[in-house]
Amino acid sequence: MIETPSLPGNLGRVATAIGQAGGDIGEITTVRIGPRTTLRNITVQCESDEKLAEILADIRQLGRGIRLTAVSDDVLSAHEGGKIHMTSKMDVRSLADLRKVYTPGVANVCRVIMEDPSKARIYTSIGHTVAIVTDGTAVLGLGNIGPVAGMPVMEGKAALFDRFAGISGIPILLDTSDPDEVVNTVKHIAHSFGGILLEDIGSPHCFEIEERLQQELDIPVMHDDQHGTAVVTLAAVMSACRAAGVDLKEAKVGQIGLGAAGLAICRMFLAYGVTEVYGTDPQEQARQRLQGYGGKPLVTLEELMLECDIVVATTGVPGLIQPDMIRKGQVILALSNPKPEIRPEVAVEAGAAFAADGRSVNNALGFPGIFRGILNAKARRFSHEMFVAAAEEISRLTKEGDLVPHPLDPDVHHQVSQAVERIALKQKD
Repeated sequence: MIETPSLPGNLGRVATAIGQAGGDIGEITTVRIGPRTTLRNITVQCESDEKLAEILADIRQLGRGIRLTAVSDDVLSAHEGGKIHMTSKMDVRSLADLRKVYTPGVANVCRVIMEDPSKARIYTSIGHTVAIVTDGTAVLGLGNIGPVAGMPVMEGKAALFDRFAGISGIPILLDTSDPDEVVNTVKHIAHSFGGILLEDIGSPHCFEIEERLQQELDIPVMHDDQHGTAVVTLAAVMSACRAAGVDLKEAKVGQIGLGAAGLAICRMFLAYGVTEVYGTDPQEQARQRLQGYGGKPLVTLEELMLECDIVVATTGVPGLIQPDMIRKGQVILALSNPKPEIRPEVAVEAGAAFAADGRSVNNALGFPGIFRGILNAKARRFSHEMFVAAAEEISRLTKEGDLVPHPLDPDVHHQVSQAVERIALKQKD
């Protein structure tokens, strides 16, 4: 909250100070206009607490009646009490209502489901409820912070499920990372859900957990950090290739970083029809896993930069790609967020035909519609054909000049769900 004299130019001085200190201004709300001073709430995004302290210090030094009156964290305030809440779809105000939703009427519904368990998808919420399961070992860019600290992310997933797909997402926090224990726990609770979304589970145990659950459950299971990220990345690369005039299926594609997201991105390119997919990672086990999927492992980053026409990076290492590594005409997507492996403007200046970072490549564009589609189709398994269909639909809906559509566009999620449902129904026949 900032108070300034009610004279022209003072707001501009504040905005300039924020920008020069590296802050990104969001909303500016006028709280009060008085005869002498104006009070405004200015939302500022910055990359660290140290940067925020620098911005605040610069504002305080402006003087001339400009006064910083309060500082608050809007994100923390928004999370007070959590972001989700389970509510009833039915209003219970009379005994007649009570008899229908609970006793004695509910017994008739129980008998119907007992005789035909498939009716649970009709007469309960199971058919549009998804478990969001995490062990908290790979939360955002924070790493292994534990399942409880990861709960705000799980609530965020649930909020997006509800808003864009009409799905009830239920966070499940596990205090174990042992694959046997995770798989057994999820199997024991799976009857409550129409699908399982694995979230923020680290590599390499995420691969075993997903594969085993896919084999042992009769409901769809997806690890979003793998496949959700890969879907949106493939869509972004399609858009980048259109802008750069590159034929993706004929190009050599390189993936820097072969963790959960990186390996899934490679598999997505292969499923799309790219024949030459290269990858590099310091871990030999990760390179071997890529080779097992049909990709071509390279030992060094320099080899990959020399070989590939399209480069995708998901390492979380800022500045990893140096300008002198860029070949003229390459497409560079440095997707680590908030600090990319190379800044897009630096890559373009070094000769890239197109470059972007991870700010717009958000897997929120994928998972709500993908799950809505497979639940609508009542299919038991995800397939790479479904994921490719989702990516193609996202790319089709991308406006010229953009990398992907706006993640809050409801029509995008609806179209993605329809694309996935079409493939799911075709594969069921």
